[in-house]
Amino acid sequence: MTHPFHPLRGKRLRVLFERRLSAGLALSCEGGPLGTIMVPVEWTDRGQDTSEPEATETALSYEALVELAALVAALKGRQQD
Repeated sequence: MTHPFHPLRGKRLRVLFERRLSAGLALSCEGGPLGTIMVPVEWTDRGQDTSEPEATETALSYEALVELAALVAALKGRQQD
């Protein structure tokens, strides 16, 4: 499990079967104490895009936060138009 907020992150789960859903491919897995769970394939190492860099735990710089705030303000202004 690779999803950063999933309680089983970092654990290896046995895949029981794959299912194609309207939202995409999902895996039915043995979830230990959680029972059988269905998770999007993107939440696993099977769905990882190796060309995309992994997220880091580095804090954003002041400049990046200012830039992000300006972008959010611009997008909010677009919604009101």
